[in-house]
Amino acid sequence: MRRLLFAGLVLAVAGQQVAVAQTTNSGTDKFAQLETMLPTPNSYRTASGAPGPDYWQQRADYDIKVTLDDAKQSLTGRETITYTNLSPDVLPYLWVQMDQNIYEKTSIANTTQVGQLQDKMSFQAVEGMMSDFEGGFKIESVTGKDGRALHTVTNNTMMRVDLPTPLQPRQSVSFNVKWHYNITDQYKQGGRSGFEYFEADKNYLYEMAQFYPRMAVYSDNQGWQHKQFLGNGEFTLPFGDYKVSITAPADHVVGATGTLQNAAQVLSGTQMKRLEQAKSATKPVLIVSQDEAVKNEANRATGTKTWTFAAKNVRDFAWASSRKFIWDAMQIKQEGKPVMCMSYYPKEGNPLWGQYSTQVVAHTIKSYSKHTIPYAYPVAISVHGPIGGMEYPMICFNGGRPEKDGTYSAERKYGMISVIIHEVGHNFFPMIVNSDERQWSWMDEGLNSFVEFLAEQEWERNYPSRRGEPRNISAYMATANTLQSPIMTNSESALQFGNNAYGKPATALNILRETVMGRELFDYAFKTYAQRWAYKHPTPADFFRTMEDASAVDLDWFWRGWFYTTEHTDLALESVKSYNASTRNPQVENARLQQQKAAAPQSITAQRNATDISKTLVEEKPELKDFYNNYDPLAVTPADQQRYTAMLGSLTPEQQQRLTDSQSNFYELSLRNVGGLVMPVVLQMTYADNTQEIQTIPAEIWRKNNAQVTKVIVTKKPVISFVIDPFQQTADTDLSNNSFPRQPASSRFELFQQQQQAPANPMQQAAKATSPMQKLEQKPGSSGN
Repeated sequence: MRRLLFAGLVLAVAGQQVAVAQTTNSGTDKFAQLETMLPTPNSYRTASGAPGPDYWQQRADYDIKVTLDDAKQSLTGRETITYTNLSPDVLPYLWVQMDQNIYEKTSIANTTQVGQLQDKMSFQAVEGMMSDFEGGFKIESVTGKDGRALHTVTNNTMMRVDLPTPLQPRQSVSFNVKWHYNITDQYKQGGRSGFEYFEADKNYLYEMAQFYPRMAVYSDNQGWQHKQFLGNGEFTLPFGDYKVSITAPADHVVGATGTLQNAAQVLSGTQMKRLEQAKSATKPVLIVSQDEAVKNEANRATGTKTWTFAAKNVRDFAWASSRKFIWDAMQIKQEGKPVMCMSYYPKEGNPLWGQYSTQVVAHTIKSYSKHTIPYAYPVAISVHGPIGGMEYPMICFNGGRPEKDGTYSAERKYGMISVIIHEVGHNFFPMIVNSDERQWSWMDEGLNSFVEFLAEQEWERNYPSRRGEPRNISAYMATANTLQSPIMTNSESALQFGNNAYGKPATALNILRETVMGRELFDYAFKTYAQRWAYKHPTPADFFRTMEDASAVDLDWFWRGWFYTTEHTDLALESVKSYNASTRNPQVENARLQQQKAAAPQSITAQRNATDISKTLVEEKPELKDFYNNYDPLAVTPADQQRYTAMLGSLTPEQQQRLTDSQSNFYELSLRNVGGLVMPVVLQMTYADNTQEIQTIPAEIWRKNNAQVTKVIVTKKPVISFVIDPFQQTADTDLSNNSFPRQPASSRFELFQQQQQAPANPMQQAAKATSPMQKLEQKPGSSGN
């Protein structure tokens, strides 16, 4: 512990900090504003992050008719697309997304696949390399409203439709497309759509998406979004109204985006009655029971039924169909509006699906609506089939199947609940807040994973969430920069896609909420973003600007570090120096110095000399002594007391009180930013009486020196230890340098017995294989063949 002259404390520390900043802070200013990196605000998108007075977006309405061939696993369809140009631009052509073309053998996605051959290869891997599956849309015709053929050019997963007359602002154009394609076996071809074949009962379950040619987005900030579909970057679509008629085998149950328009024609009277009961039920009602589904899957209808669905103001449409489906439903009210929550699943999904799925759907709608915007669609559906997790408006496809005996692990249960929350949650991001998934996966997956984390914690206390907690992303952020990409990377180019698009942005938002902004400011700003951009097309800049605009928190340093770099959090507490202010009273200070001197340990030399040297020369010859042999520099003289009294007389009463204050303890903390990512310093102090206090120092402590700073802490009680980030809330990658005094890292090792005998070599194994009994069975003279 050190004593210091109080008057010089602040100036000395401040001077040291400025000097360090001038000599070491020569790199990029981590607190520089993002204005030069973000798009210039305009009348379409304002500097506040809100849509401008001239904001516009296009519209696409669909009338679709499809027929499912359950014998050939193929689909035929025809559609009329009505495209409305609400932009100020004249459009001579339109771009249509042809997502099924990713399964063509010559697609960019297929031809750019990379891989390696191993000494051992699975049958599935080799079959995938040698697949002769004939995928992709087979376009039969593209015609105008008058029936005349329109000129088209297909470029991989995009088709340009050339218009006979350029489409003027505020005008609409309708055109027709006829097509067919082979449906993918999801377990062989993968992807976000396809079928599952059940060998035991010879049935198929279809989860159908990207099944129709769809309009691409044309927007104010980038024109046509027609980046090719390569697999990772998902879909960007305009809003519109849909009418979809699905013709399927008569014994199939069909679930889809929107509301069923012809229930009386496709449902039984019993099913209609059960649906009505579901409107007032407090738990899911079985519309099709497991017993009914098992009986249904044992038969084969020869006829067909056509199910017609309608959906208003959605950006996409998906559906599922199977004779295996169990179907349950439960209606909830969301801000007074009814939402029918439903699940479709085969018996192979029980008991998990019957117990949890629809309850999770309802919980997700309520939780997300609280944190973002009220869910305004009439339906929310979870379907179990071959797709592990994929989302569409009002319907999603989810995995999570128990073992054949009906048992399941905790990981399987919570994994299933989490994927349903996540995929149902996608109704909000990006189905309603319609961000550009093809370009920025994090605006879709990251924001949704963050709200998923909130919903999981509201489902069950201490829910085992995979993403959201800062400690869960630390290992990824500690990996080499060559193995990471900034979050602000195109979806198709990002490395470690799960961590980059899901985990890191979700964690970043949780840190903003809990540590940087606080829940009140964050929740208001986040909800403001959702309200501003509901049913619109936001960009990253709109999100960044809105979060600052609605909170009055400068977050440019945060966006820059977390989203534009691969730096990581590693704040180190390198040293702590302890001080007390000197009282300047010679009686007090000299007595303290005398105690320190007496308590100071003797050197090893002095200890040994005390016995080895019987007498020194001065002890033998006292005449060698002079004044200094008896002088005590710590003895208080009258002159000392006079100087002290004069000094006190020159001080104000307040200064005198400060000088005699013996309760204040001063600590100088040396902090270093090892990882490069500037973050708040969350400091836990443990006092001598074992009580604790937490101080959160804002990230702006690094604004004048991004690399190292010193911080003075003044306490009334003596501190025995300091710890940075005690609750692991900043994703710090190295906790070993977070405490002072240093604490040993605790771990355990497992004891085992060393193998005493080496394993048998091949000759020994061969000898053992021929047992004595086998030798006896070989008669004399036999060859043994």
